[in-house]
Amino acid sequence: MEFTRRQFLKLSGAVAATLAVVELGFDDKGARAKTREFKIAELKPTPTICPYCAVGCGILVYSKGDDVVYTEGDPDHPINEGSLCSKGTTVRQVYTSEKRITKPMYRAPGSDKWKEVDWDFALEKVAKNIKETRDRTFIHKEKGLTVNRTDSIAYLGGAALDNEECHLLQKLFRAGLGLTYIEHQARI
Repeated sequence: MEFTRRQFLKLSGAVAATLAVVELGFDDKGARAKTREFKIAELKPTPTICPYCAVGCGILVYSKGDDVVYTEGDPDHPINEGSLCSKGTTVRQVYTSEKRITKPMYRAPGSDKWKEVDWDFALEKVAKNIKETRDRTFIHKEKGLTVNRTDSIAYLGGAALDNEECHLLQKLFRAGLGLTYIEHQARI
């Protein structure tokens, strides 16, 4: 009797499974019961989008309280169908890393030290700097044409932004502030 490699592997697998159940007393019901003890078995996944590149892969995030316990590719997502690249696989570390900065940091002009500040200070400082720069560099007319723009501020969008967010940000920066240098990370 002659076997192909495929037939040999099928037969070997069947024999090994039979031996595991009969000879070794493998209890598949016990194994199923043990799966309930997995750390994510009782957790509800929250679907989200990977924050790295512009592909937009779907990720399922399992959390317990304030802790991210596990992340995996979303098998129902049409883009990645459950697979993730090396960056997407380690996205949990963005939240759990000891090096993660959770409060605004400010470095005064001429200083070499960063200091922790509150959100009100940080947002006010950003808004003030944008307004001062825009007012100082705003061009109303150029060569007799109305241009209403500033060339001193640029905006770089992130890959995790969806179309609606990009549309609103375009309106804010182009029409609201008069920016001309607007780029999206997906094109870089």
